Parts: sequence; C-alpha cells; structure tokens
Amino acid sequence: MTVRMRPVLAALPAYVPGRNVPGSIKLASNENAHGPLPHVLDRITAAAAEANRYPDTNSSELLRALASTFGVGAEHLVVGCGSVSLCQQLVQATAGHGDEVIFGWRSFEAYPIITAIAGAEAVRVPLRDQVYDLPAMAQAVTDRTRLVFVCNPNNPTGTAVPGVQLTEFLDQVPSDVLVVLDEAYREFVTDEKVQDGTGLLERYPNIMVLRTFSKAYGLAGLRVGYGIAADPAVAMAVRQTQIPFAVTHVAQAAALASLEPEAKRQLDERVAEVVAERTRVTDGLRAAGYQLPDSEANFVWLAEGPAEQGGIDAAAFGAGCEERGLIVRAFAGAGVRITIGTAAENDKFLAAATELRG
Repeated sequence: MTVRMRPVLAALPAYVPGRNVPGSIKLASNENAHGPLPHVLDRITAAAAEANRYPDTNSSELLRALASTFGVGAEHLVVGCGSVSLCQQLVQATAGHGDEVIFGWRSFEAYPIITAIAGAEAVRVPLRDQVYDLPAMAQAVTDRTRLVFVCNPNNPTGTAVPGVQLTEFLDQVPSDVLVVLDEAYREFVTDEKVQDGTGLLERYPNIMVLRTFSKAYGLAGLRVGYGIAADPAVAMAVRQTQIPFAVTHVAQAAALASLEPEAKRQLDERVAEVVAERTRVTDGLRAAGYQLPDSEANFVWLAEGPAEQGGIDAAAFGAGCEERGLIVRAFAGAGVRITIGTAAENDKFLAAATELRG
C-alpha cells in the first residue's frame, strides 16, 4: 500500500534555483557579489556562539528596529524566513480551494508554487512590454480573488511600474482583496517615478509591502525578510501562519546590524556601485545589438525573440554563456536574467555576450 498524498503535488511546478558550476562565474541568482556589510560579519560571528539557544520566535528586537526605521507601530510588522516565506504565509492566510491569486507573468517563480500548495488557483496576467500590465490585472479581479502580487521591480525582467499606474490600479481593487507589493529589489530603484510602497500604507488599508535583507544587504544565505501591513490584522494573520522559531538568532542579529546608522552609508555606496555596473552592462549589451528594458533591480533581462530585433534564443544563450564559464538564468521560451556581478565578472559576461551576438 502506498501512502496517499495530496493530488495537487503531482502537478506542482518545481522551483529551479540558479545552478552552481565549479570554476564558473555565477550570475544566476541575484545574489550580492559583495557579501554582508563589514561590521555585520562581526555580529554574525558573535551570534553564532549562541547557536545552542533557540531564537526569539517573535523577532522582537528586530521588529522594534524596523518600526523605528519606518515610523510605524510594531503591530504592523512581521519578520519571516526571507520575503518568500512571507509570500507563502500570506497566501495561506487568504486563499484556499476555489479562491484565486493574481500576479503578472513572467514573474517570481514562487508565486504559482505557493498558490498551488494552498489549493488556490493561480491567475497569470501576461506582461506588456516586459512590465506588469496593471490595467489587465485589475480587469482580472473577480469575486473569487483573494490576493494580488505586484512584484515591483519585477523578477526576472527588472522592470517597474510608475507610481501613477500603481495608484490607479489600487483604486480599482476591491478593499477586501489583499494587494502585496513585493519590493525585494527596492534599494536598487533609481527612477523617481517608481513609488515606494511604504508611502502608500496610509492611503490603502488593503496593502502589504514586502522587503528583504537578501539582496542589497547581502544576507541571502541567512534568510530574513519583513513585511509592513497597512492593517495590523494582516500582520497578525501572517504571524498565525508562521512556524515557531522561523528566523534564526544569527539572521536576526545580522538584520539588526544592517539597520544601524553606520550601515546606511556603506549600503548606499554598495548600491551605487551596483547601479553603476547595471548601467554599464545595459549600455554594453545595447552596443552589441541586444534590446533590453531598463532595469531597476540588480540584474538585467534579455527577452526571447528574433535576433534581428535584438532578441535571443534563451536556451542557446544560456548554454553559450556556460561554455564560456558563466552561469546565467535562462527561462526557455521567455528570456535570460543576468545578475550584476563585480566589474571583472561583468567584463567577462559582456565579452561572452558580444561573442555570442556574432
């Protein structure tokens, strides 16, 4: 006799992480090439000595620090095992069998997976010109819709919707539908027209903003993210769906150190370096004949399409990069995402891309 499992598991899409190939440069996972900020490493080392103790399951000290940083009450905040964990908890808290979760596509690969796990139906709304099509998403909302993800900037395209379009969209979404503004890459945004979601919390009671320490802060391996809810009841629902001790003591200590005043200057310098390299890589690709959208994240996107129109064959491009010692993230039939690395790594990538262009 075979143990019976939920039928949904057979059709569950798998999350495919960026591969590590020994000896190759990995530009596939949107990791920060520079690691944690210097003083944060000292806090990580100190916290590791207490690994025999359970962490604070409520992340109380980190919540207080975040509350001070954003000027909100701690009851509006939640901390989780990376922002992806909070995404799953939000789906679990709002949607089940017969309900719908809407998001643009292509977008963060975890969205359809966590929706299926909850037993809800994923509604994928195609991007328009590699950007979230918010008018189409507003039209897709039905009385079965429980949650909408807006990944801004979007992973994997790096594109972001301007604030005017976002507020027009939020004005159309029913107040009993939760809108999650997934802003994992917010620190890399330079376009002033792109709205900071935290500035909308007082205006829209049905939104939650997600952020992470994985990207700009270089703590991807420690898994710590946070969310700010307009309505404290939403934050409470997330806490109710979280497993005990979800965020380790080391992760909490590292995140706390990353919020200290001395970290702000170091973070700004690091982000400025990534943005400068992002511009250089974008300009180099365009000079080589590729067409790509402006990115507001720490990666760039090359879309599938005819070579004469600046497009690529995603699978072939990914394989060609790997042959040249570079691992990028290829989405067959859609495009390729390339993380911004160090200057030397980016030089090697641009040389490979130019060669592949012929």
